[in-house]
Amino acid sequence: MDNIIVIAAAAVVGLAIGFSIAKMMEKGKASKTIANAKKEAADILKEANKEGEGIKKDKIFQAKEKFLELKAEHEKVIINKDKKIAEAEKRTRDKESQVSSELAKNKKLNDQLQEKIKEVDYKGEIFEKKHAELEKLHKSQVQQLEVISGLSAEDAKSQLLESLKETAKTDAMAYLQNTLEEAKLTAQQEARKIVINTIQRIGTEEAVENCVSVFNLESDDVKGRIIGREGRNIRALEAATGVEIIVDDTPEAIILSCFDSVRREVARLSLHRLVTDGRIHPARIEEVVKKTEKQINEEIAEIGKRTVIDLGIHGLHPELIKAVGRMKYRSSYGQNLLQHSREVAKLCGVMAAELGLNPKIAKRAGLLHDIGKVPMAEVEVETPHAILGMQWAQKYGEKKEVCNAIGAHHDEIEMTTLISPIVQVCDAISGARPGARRQVLDSYIQRLKDLEDIAFGFNGVQKAYAIQAGRELRVIVESEKVNDDKAAELSFEISQKIQTDMTYPGQVKVTVIRETRSVNVAK
Repeated sequence: MDNIIVIAAAAVVGLAIGFSIAKMMEKGKASKTIANAKKEAADILKEANKEGEGIKKDKIFQAKEKFLELKAEHEKVIINKDKKIAEAEKRTRDKESQVSSELAKNKKLNDQLQEKIKEVDYKGEIFEKKHAELEKLHKSQVQQLEVISGLSAEDAKSQLLESLKETAKTDAMAYLQNTLEEAKLTAQQEARKIVINTIQRIGTEEAVENCVSVFNLESDDVKGRIIGREGRNIRALEAATGVEIIVDDTPEAIILSCFDSVRREVARLSLHRLVTDGRIHPARIEEVVKKTEKQINEEIAEIGKRTVIDLGIHGLHPELIKAVGRMKYRSSYGQNLLQHSREVAKLCGVMAAELGLNPKIAKRAGLLHDIGKVPMAEVEVETPHAILGMQWAQKYGEKKEVCNAIGAHHDEIEMTTLISPIVQVCDAISGARPGARRQVLDSYIQRLKDLEDIAFGFNGVQKAYAIQAGRELRVIVESEKVNDDKAAELSFEISQKIQTDMTYPGQVKVTVIRETRSVNVAK
């Protein structure tokens, strides 16, 4: 027990001694650490002072350099300003010298001008004196002439003026007559040359349109199938197409009759499809007719596109292109409207080129001149086709020259451009070609006779000729019975008589000619 106490006491004492020694060692170590830290701090401070001195010296050096640089720039600016001031002073001195020189020159000129004015005034006085003397001398001479001739100055002047007027009038009339005759001769020759060259260059074949089409069959057995039981197939086909179908004894042929070429073509193509397919009954007929109508409409648009491309016409409105395509299935006096319009377009292009005008606009107007004959909707219209075509052209953005040419090609409105008479002439050329238009010979001859008979029914008419296929009536009157005013009145009366008593296509131009001749014989 006692040993344990001794060991415990010894352990406590050992611990106390160890703790004391550890404390002392720790204290010594801390002192050493503090000393080292102070030494390091002193070294850092010393190093920082060195760096601060270096930075200070660098900043001072940079500041000096910046100062020198700014000083140099400032001196350069001052030098430039001094230089500009010197130049301005020099210019000012030069201006002052120039102004002084100009002032001296002006003073010299002013002195010379004053001298000239004095000289002119002096000469003016002399002139006034001489003029007064001349007036006195002239009056005395006039008085002497009046005494010698027995006429006053005014009477002599009047007689002289009258003589000069008559001479000048005669000379002027002779010159004017010669000039007019020469101009007419030249103009007629040139116009005839242009028209003949144009006609020769544009030669086309003409075909007269009919109101019937012949549908050929492989055998007569197909006729019965087309007619159908109790005629129901042929009735359905006529109702769907609006075409009269004539089935007679003509071998292997059926006649399609209709004034409308589109409906006739729809019926022909529908019949072809039905006969080829072999299924012919009312429901199938209606289906085929609808498909054919759609095909024809597409074909119309395609024909219009091909036509404008062939003629080199660009930028035409789609509706006008369709109208051009529809011309293929329209005719005018038996002449196919599309062929006629294409021909007129080509004629217009050639004639415009010969006259130095724009051939593209002329072609455009020539192609569109008869679009009023192809109604956009199948309704009756009372507006003349020229005016209707002009309205459509205006609606779809055509130029004024084209619109005027369309509206004026039958003299419905006044011509305001040079293209308009070209279109009118080319339209007449195309329609007047032999074989271009169909007309019964007897009725044609009778109409011409009736025109001439109407003219002979008026007093003073010496001769009457119906020319240009009945489009113009030329009347020659007796100059003793009909004066100029009466000739104009007679032209109006004859035109009204024709309009009231006759039926004719187009227009009839009435021209009354009054000619005076003076004949003497030199013996």
